[in-house]
Amino acid sequence: MTASRPAAPARLAVPLLALAAWLIAGPAAAADYTAAGGSTLGFRGEAQGEPFDGRFQRFDARIRFDPAALGTARFEVEIPLESADSQNAERDDTMKGDDFFAVGAHPLARYEASAFRDLGGGRFAADGQLTLRGTTRPVVLEFTWTAGAQPVLEGQATLDRTAFGVGGGDWADPGTIAHEVRVSTRLVLAPATP
Repeated sequence: MTASRPAAPARLAVPLLALAAWLIAGPAAAADYTAAGGSTLGFRGEAQGEPFDGRFQRFDARIRFDPAALGTARFEVEIPLESADSQNAERDDTMKGDDFFAVGAHPLARYEASAFRDLGGGRFAADGQLTLRGTTRPVVLEFTWTAGAQPVLEGQATLDRTAFGVGGGDWADPGTIAHEVRVSTRLVLAPATP
């Protein structure tokens, strides 16, 4: 007496269950992180030919990233603009005023990215959107990723402040304040809590 073969539906059950489990687990392949202590978000501008550096004392970064799963990666960064600090009280007050950040009407800047590229040599690019003063424009963040228990993301982006209406009118002259602003970040990341 020979053993009967399992019916077709039973034979398909195991591979279908494995496929379903893979599809469910797939989006979670990239880990979720938040910025931990030691993280920085800085900027460099130039006023009357003299460079100056500043930083945002507060920001919230939610990062989903795995170099092997760029299709699931996502960056969400929220920046309270009133936390800008360039070590010069007069300049900081001007930056927060209506001619520049207009923090009364637009207290937060947001950077969001869901499209990523591998540039090779351990470098990546996030093709994101920055919203500042109610204006949204594309901004590319190029960065490196160092894996570990607390991964480190280090990146830079360059933007034109006038594209966001920052420093118009009398401040629009690049001889007074350069249009180009360089943003740099170093994020020490910790696993996000559910």
